[in-house]
Amino acid sequence: MRTAVGNDDGETPIEALARVAGLRQEVARAEEVAVRRARLAGMSWAEIGLLLGVSKQAMHKKYRKVG
Repeated sequence: MRTAVGNDDGETPIEALARVAGLRQEVARAEEVAVRRARLAGMSWAEIGLLLGVSKQAMHKKYRKVG
């Protein structure tokens, strides 16, 4: 099956899970950088949460040390 993040042609379940774990880490780092930049640009927790599809409370709880 071909997806936006690759395909599973010849990929073992262990390889697929390892790839997904790596993608999750990459996305988490990208999200943290984007949140930091948004806060520095003056965006509110509510605005950031809306764009990421979560509540402002969830954003603030997760990233309160970012800004």
